[in-house]
Amino acid sequence: MPLPLDRPGQPEERVVRQLVSALLFEGIARVADAGANDGMSRLSIGTGEARARLHQGPFGRPRMAPGSLQLRCPETRGWTEGRLDVVVDLLPAPAAARLTLLKELRSTIVFLEQDCTLPQPNDRRSLSFDRLDCALAEAHPYHPCFKSRTGFSLEDNALFGPEAGRPFRLHWLVVARDHVREALPLDPECFWLRELGEAHAARLFSRMKRKDVSLDSHALVPLHPWQWRHLKDGLLADWIADGRVASLGENGDPYRATQSIRTLINHADPARAHVKLPLDIVNTSSMRVLEPHSIVTAPHLSRWLAGLVADDQDFRSRFRLDILQEYAGIRVDAHGPLDGKLGLMLRESPTLLPGEQAVPFNALMMLEADGKPFIAPWIARHGLLPWLHRMLEVAVLPVWHLMVHHGVALEAHGQNMILVLRNGWPERLILRDFHESVEFCPALLRHPEDLPDFAAIDPVYDGAPSDAYYWTDHANELRELVMDCLFIYCLTEVSLLIETAYGLSEQAFWDLVSELLDSYGVQYPDKARLSLFAHDSTEISTESLLSRKLFRDRSLYRHRVPNPLGQRERSDQP
Repeated sequence: MPLPLDRPGQPEERVVRQLVSALLFEGIARVADAGANDGMSRLSIGTGEARARLHQGPFGRPRMAPGSLQLRCPETRGWTEGRLDVVVDLLPAPAAARLTLLKELRSTIVFLEQDCTLPQPNDRRSLSFDRLDCALAEAHPYHPCFKSRTGFSLEDNALFGPEAGRPFRLHWLVVARDHVREALPLDPECFWLRELGEAHAARLFSRMKRKDVSLDSHALVPLHPWQWRHLKDGLLADWIADGRVASLGENGDPYRATQSIRTLINHADPARAHVKLPLDIVNTSSMRVLEPHSIVTAPHLSRWLAGLVADDQDFRSRFRLDILQEYAGIRVDAHGPLDGKLGLMLRESPTLLPGEQAVPFNALMMLEADGKPFIAPWIARHGLLPWLHRMLEVAVLPVWHLMVHHGVALEAHGQNMILVLRNGWPERLILRDFHESVEFCPALLRHPEDLPDFAAIDPVYDGAPSDAYYWTDHANELRELVMDCLFIYCLTEVSLLIETAYGLSEQAFWDLVSELLDSYGVQYPDKARLSLFAHDSTEISTESLLSRKLFRDRSLYRHRVPNPLGQRERSDQP
């Protein structure tokens, strides 16, 4: 099922359009003439010329008409189809970076083509949360390498990609305890009995006994079956040979990949923990291993954040918020070659009350097989503007209050947010995935004494400077993180869908957001503190996601964009 501007069955068109849109947004390409008589904007991409029908959306996000991109042929001076390889060849980036980018873009196209051969649900609106989290196959709506999955073959993707929805079992290792750090809520035996169930745990304990090892000497570590195949004859070979690692084979309940690929949902019992395991593949801009320092820190962060939310009455009334704690972590070979490539994080699954429905927030950006938005039945029931007002209240205000009142910012984007509704009416927000995405300002915390003792968790934090890990000295960094993730790369996709499907302009949508934040500010008593997080500056800074793949110059990794919340005049639309 497509995003609003997608042409079904034309994966290369989407990839090229997202590539050129990202190039324009990040200033790698530029609009040379926006007012041509033929309705086409003239573009400069490196030394090349292009044209397309486009206009500027909120925060300067380019909105390019599908299929409109054309390139100028330098020999004939005529206009030709905007081919992917030609666009990449024009980029003002090192040759090696262009080659890597082209491979990842082509891989994205191949996996999109594979998606078209897989059976699709007739109506994702009817799916349970665990099924829906695996069925949102559209992936990142901005990044052009949104499905590169470098390292996966087509066969791997059919086995382990979320689109196919195939269940698989985890591979289990025992690792000598000298090489393992654990952050578990119980002693290891009780922990695994609780997590796996008695029968599965007993089977593993029996296999350990046959290997002549115990939980006193060795730790249990599950592994994604693809990662096992990838490592067993490579980095793990010496460990297996000298006895530091032994394989116990596959065991336990089957799992399915969610839209984030490395996070898995229990296929037999979706109420059990979500399992996050490292994968040596590249998707979008990142290797999908686990950030080593975060693995055993995550449970401490989650407990602190859960306590902060629980102690604020507003999160149970005005700004209803729940978080899914990452409550267990296992790190292997700290600071060694396997660090981050072996390990585990467990996260709570959502708990719903009778009559509630949970959806990953990025479902709100999508169209379904009937050609209508995923959200169409809810808007038909409640009306466009009432539903939008309520959705924005539920999605924005908890994140904003956490930042303003508590000095804590989260990467609240489409995958990390879960919207909980009743009869299609938004009621509360659930947030997840904190181990790499929490940022706080110590001077602005209400109860700094409740912070985890980071230096005791890992010496790497001892004396670390501001902005190296989870803390910053600058309130503006918190605001930029929230506006970057929640506004620029998340809600802009919802505003595009609303304009495309319902005719309400994107500026009118952002006027609603501005009025919401203005209203919060009127009611917030500490105006001096509030001013640290001003949402209405005319320009803000945002992350340059594609530039990170193309350039080594870190000064290019952020750029300035116009802020629709900083416009003085409101749209004349309601």
